[in-house]
Amino acid sequence: MTLTSTLRDAAYRWIADDPDESTRAELQDVLAKAMGGEPDAAGELADRMAGALEFGTAGLRGPVRAGPNGMNVAVVTRTTAGVAEWLKAHGHAGALVVVGRDARHGSEAFATAAAEVLTAAGFDVKVFPKPLPTPVLAFAVGRLGAVAGIQITASHNPPADNGYKLYDATGGQIVPPSDGEIERAIQAAPAAVSVPRAPGAEVVDLVDRYLDEVATLPMGGERAVRVAATALHGVGADTLRAAFERAGFTDLHLVGDQAAPDPDFPTVSFPNPEEPGATDLLLALASDVDADLAVALDPDADRCALGVRDAGGEWRMLRGDETGVLLGSYVLSTVDRTVLPDPLVATTIVSSSMLGEIAKAEGARYAETLTGFKWLVRAGEGLVFAYEEALGLCVNPGFVRDKDGIAAATLAAGYTARLKAEGRTPLDVLDELARRHGVHLTDQVSLRVTDLAVRGQLMAKVRETPPAELGGVAVTLEDLLPDADVLRLTGEGLRVVIRPSGTEPKLKAYLQVVAPVTGSLAEARDAASARLAASRAAVEELLA
Repeated sequence: MTLTSTLRDAAYRWIADDPDESTRAELQDVLAKAMGGEPDAAGELADRMAGALEFGTAGLRGPVRAGPNGMNVAVVTRTTAGVAEWLKAHGHAGALVVVGRDARHGSEAFATAAAEVLTAAGFDVKVFPKPLPTPVLAFAVGRLGAVAGIQITASHNPPADNGYKLYDATGGQIVPPSDGEIERAIQAAPAAVSVPRAPGAEVVDLVDRYLDEVATLPMGGERAVRVAATALHGVGADTLRAAFERAGFTDLHLVGDQAAPDPDFPTVSFPNPEEPGATDLLLALASDVDADLAVALDPDADRCALGVRDAGGEWRMLRGDETGVLLGSYVLSTVDRTVLPDPLVATTIVSSSMLGEIAKAEGARYAETLTGFKWLVRAGEGLVFAYEEALGLCVNPGFVRDKDGIAAATLAAGYTARLKAEGRTPLDVLDELARRHGVHLTDQVSLRVTDLAVRGQLMAKVRETPPAELGGVAVTLEDLLPDADVLRLTGEGLRVVIRPSGTEPKLKAYLQVVAPVTGSLAEARDAASARLAASRAAVEELLA
C-alpha cells in the first residue's frame, strides 16, 4: 500500500490533537516510516486511521495503540466527553459517576483520563484505589446510587487489547438506544486536546461492603472443601481470597504463577478460561492438592469456570452450560418461597434450554433473552439467577446486576462442600438433572476472521439459501432480524443459533442436542454425542 496525501494529513491532524506525548511520538514514528517507504508501514498507518473505535453496548474494545482505531488516552478522553454530554442530556448533570479499572496495559492512564474529564464536566466522580474486579464496579454503581459506572477493562481479550465498559443507573450495562446516542455524542466531541480535564475525584474503597454481601449468599453450613483457583494473571486473586475468608472457606490454593496481575499474561496464549490450555496449570494444581473443586476466573473476574474430577480421577473443566444448570438448580432450591413466591431464572437464546426444564419442575418462571448480560439482568422482576454459556454467572442479582465470577465461585464452593458432606459431587448432580430432564449436550463452532465483512457474507449466505437439514435432521430457519442479527435453525431435538460475536472478530454457531433418557444414561449420552458430532460437521460445512 502506498501513502496517500489524505492518509498523511489525517495522521498529522490526529497527532496535533493528541494530548498524550507517548502516543503522539508513536504515531509520528509510524508516519515517518510510511513516508520513508518502509514495507507495510503505510498499511499499518491506514489501519490505525481507519476510523474511530465504535461505541456499542459493550462499550469499546481494541488494541492499545496510537490513532483513532485504538485504545489510547485521546480516544478515552473523547469517549468520556461524549458520555458526559449523554448523561447531561438525560438530566444527570453533576451526578455521581464511579470509575474503576483492571491491570491491563494503559488501564491506569485511561481511568485517570476518564475521571478527569468527568470532574471537569462537573460530575461527582469516585474512583477505586487500585485495580479491582469488574463486579465490584457494578456493585458500586448500585450501592452508591451512581448514574453511571465506567470500568476500564478488556475482560478476556488478548493481551494487546484494552476496553471501556459503561454501566447506567440501573447498575447494568447499557442497552440500545443508549449506545447510538453515546456514539453520536462522541462524534460531536471536540478534539481530545481541547477536552477539559481536572483532578479531584474522590477515592473510595467498597470491597469490604461487597464482600459482606457475598458472604450472605445461601452457601449452607458446610465449609470442608478444598478449592484450587486461578486468576489467569488478572485482578481477581485478592478479592477471591478475601471472599472465601469472609465466607469461612479456608482451604484455597491459588496457582502461584498466575495469581499476580500481569498485563502480558505470560503463561497463557489467550487469557480466557474457555480457550484450550488456559486452565492446564489450574487442573494440575487441583490434582496435586487433591482438591474438591477447581475455579478459573477470567482477567477482570466477571466470568467463572468450574473444574471437577470425574469418576476415573481425571480433572476437566465444566462447560458453561453445565455450570449454569448446576448452580441454577441449586439457587432455585434455596429460594424462600414465603418471601419470593414466584422467582425468575434466565438464560440466553444460545445457552442450554435445560434451565427452562428445571424451572418448570420447580414451579419457577423462566426467560430467554438475547445474548449479553445487559439483557439477562433486565429479564424481569424476581430474578434470582441468570447465566450465559460463555461462563457468565449472576448468582447475586440483588446486589450485582451483571455477571460476577467472585460471587459465583464462592457460592460454588459452598454447594460443593454441601455435596461432599452428602457423599456426592457436582457431576452426580448433573447426572441426576440429565435423567430428570433429558441429556442436553451443547457445542460451539467459532470461526475467527481477519476481515469482519466475512461474517456478514456468511450470514447472508445462510439467509438466502438455508439448509433443509443438518446432520440428518430436518430444520427450519428463524431470522431474528431486525431485533438481532441472529439466525436460529431448529429441528427434532436440535437447535443451532448463528450470530456474529459482539466482542471478538468471530462468527459463532451454538449447537444443542436434546435426548430423553429412556434406558441408561450412558446410552442416551452416546446417542446424543453422535447426533451432536454429525450436526457440528454439517454446521462447519455450512459456514465454510
